[in-house]
Amino acid sequence: MFGMGMPEILLILALALIVIGPKKLPDLARSLGKAFGEFKNASKDFKEALNAEAPPPETQKNLKAPENKKEKEDNHAG
Repeated sequence: MFGMGMPEILLILALALIVIGPKKLPDLARSLGKAFGEFKNASKDFKEALNAEAPPPETQKNLKAPENKKEKEDNHAG
């Protein structure tokens, strides 16, 4: 989790307990959990909207200009 081990996480939780207090810590954790959940849902909706707007990969291949082998050979011939 972000390159942090168990000792670092425990230290952060202990500092949060001291700074915020035991009465407010559950409320803070609950609100952070809701915020992360909303952010996750919003990013999922955004990705779905982008995927709905983008053409499928098969269509993208067809949109590319067809390459002409004869033109390539003429260019390499000099």
